[in-house]
Amino acid sequence: MVILRQRVAGLSDTALAKFVGRASREVKLRGLVNVLVTGSRELQALNRRFRGKDKPTDVLSFLPSPDFGYGLAGDIAISAEIAKQNARLLGHSAAQEIKILALHGVLHLAGYDHESDHGLMAGKEAELRRSLGLPAGLIERNGRDAGKSLNRKHGSAGAGAEAAGGGVRATQARTR
Repeated sequence: MVILRQRVAGLSDTALAKFVGRASREVKLRGLVNVLVTGSRELQALNRRFRGKDKPTDVLSFLPSPDFGYGLAGDIAISAEIAKQNARLLGHSAAQEIKILALHGVLHLAGYDHESDHGLMAGKEAELRRSLGLPAGLIERNGRDAGKSLNRKHGSAGAGAEAAGGGVRATQARTR
């Protein structure tokens, strides 16, 4: 299920659902992936609640609770505001940026973790980005554009909070 609380030009809930389904199949992720596209204020509240970080972030991935997770792969929350800013800075559409962030979230739900996998996630993200017709992926461009401000922090932000038996991940730090 996709919920667009903030509209993004050129992106429909149906198109994003199809994209997330295709990305999920590519990484053999089983189960439903819910995606929320909302504002930075809501991402900041989620980041504060589940990670103890009182600042907005571009994408969060939530693993399902073992007690509730049957048929659910997880949830992804994306800041439309940050996606729009990053898209302008990087020269592509906001719709493409939302898909890049969704792909990043799907990879985390599939068990990839760029903080500890020695480049495995970065390689997979670059491969999928190309096959899915997307511009530079989140991990790839962070290395390339390290000097540019993409309205995000780099490096480890510490341990994330466990929520109801599931885990939450942000692009800065990952926990399971």
